[in-house]
Amino acid sequence: MTETTTDLVVLHTLRCIGFAGLPRVADVSALSESDAESELIDLAVAGLVTRTRGPGDLATWGLTEAGKAEDERRITRELDEAGARGAVTRSFEEFLRLNPELLDICSAWQMRSVDGVPTINDHTDPAYDARILERFVDLDRRAAGVCADLTAALPRFGRYRVRLAEALDRARGGALEHLTDTTTSYHNVWFQLHEDLLATLGIPR
Repeated sequence: MTETTTDLVVLHTLRCIGFAGLPRVADVSALSESDAESELIDLAVAGLVTRTRGPGDLATWGLTEAGKAEDERRITRELDEAGARGAVTRSFEEFLRLNPELLDICSAWQMRSVDGVPTINDHTDPAYDARILERFVDLDRRAAGVCADLTAALPRFGRYRVRLAEALDRARGGALEHLTDTTTSYHNVWFQLHEDLLATLGIPR
């Protein structure tokens, strides 16, 4: 079983999410902010990432071209050394079977039909929201198997299962924005997993 080094986790995180601030990099990497920042600084010294100041002196981090090339090289090597290409490919095929359903559920969560007219879901119909939330729960049960297979092939995929479960638990606890409307939402984590699978297998979007 191959363990991914922390610097590669951070490098690959930026590959999957694009330019991002430190809190988001830390969250997606499943690292503390101090550990993520330390890795980012070392990667910047190596010329693999860049730091850009934005409004209000907020900083975002992103890959350089050299960083993208390095991530591609190291991710490919990790996949092949683990002998995991076949397993990850099979899991990706299962993921693709679930992906249209997830997108449909997200659309149903954001929009609903009122007297035959598509209308923004204002979440004032608890019975409707409960039905859609149950669809998320049902899909998540099946997604758990895909994530388990991915984690068995490459342990770094394990953090997606944790983050998906956390987002769904928050939504079921009443924080409905964690389904589609935050950077840590179920939909956003799902999208990042999709990007990671594409990048890991070297498939262009």
